Amino acid sequence: MTAFSDALEPMKALVGLDLGTATLGVAVSDLMLSVATPLETIKRKKFSVDAAALLAIAENRSVGGIVLGLPLNMDGSEGPRAQSTRAFARNLARLTEIPIIFWDERLSTVAAERALLEADTSRKRRAEVIDHVAAGFILQGALDRLKHIRQSDGR
Repeated sequence: MTAFSDALEPMKALVGLDLGTATLGVAVSDLMLSVATPLETIKRKKFSVDAAALLAIAENRSVGGIVLGLPLNMDGSEGPRAQSTRAFARNLARLTEIPIIFWDERLSTVAAERALLEADTSRKRRAEVIDHVAAGFILQGALDRLKHIRQSDGR
């Protein structure tokens, strides 16, 4: 995470991604890297279409880094979904210079579901927004870690 922090340009947002098999949840940060905001859920088609949509968001939102949720098993091991996420990141890295980092996404969807239930969100609406709300939880975790790193470095 320290190397990722060092690679970030000042006054550039981060984008957080919750990569699923059918959808891609997207969240963005503010330029000060303090708050994550759920943005949208992209219905996945094929990699080239998904990547083009992500890179368009990155360009329009002045993104300087990508935080990609890594779906680890509860014991910390990596299964097929984590391997698929790593492959997605490798392919995306070939298309952009934007630094990419993985963030442990265990329980992010559970936290998002709980927040939506507490907000009394209907079942239909929860299904529509769960992925980008989970991306927001992933991104906020990374933002909080970056803040801690920068404070301890005196930045």
